[in-house]
Amino acid sequence: MLRQLVRYRSSETSLILERSINRVQLLGRVGQDPVMRQVEGRNPVTIFSLATNEMWRTGERETTSSGDISQKTTWHRVSVFKPGLRDVAYQYVKKGSRILVEGKLDYGEYVDKNQVRRQATTIIADNIVFLSDNIRERT
Repeated sequence: MLRQLVRYRSSETSLILERSINRVQLLGRVGQDPVMRQVEGRNPVTIFSLATNEMWRTGERETTSSGDISQKTTWHRVSVFKPGLRDVAYQYVKKGSRILVEGKLDYGEYVDKNQVRRQATTIIADNIVFLSDNIRERT
């Protein structure tokens, strides 16, 4: 774990800025083919979903090979804004592909079609590693 603290002191203010980290790595399978959206006055964004699975053994003997295996799937929304990566993701990321996504967490709000305020968590990708054989052969 990183325990080093970096401090910067501005000559104009007495504000002390501490370095922080917002970093995410997800390894999973793509749930849908990506879509590219254009918001008026902004650069396009490629969006897709990614499923990650957590598995554990339940029962009396959790430390042995007997017992039932339980699984939980979590779905993540991934957005790619970076111009080169955005286009590669749109072209080569396909439903069912196994990929590693690196990026940062972003929290936001939006108003849905029923005028209800909702919160959304998004992974802003800055790197994608293609792990499926069929994808690596096409790139």
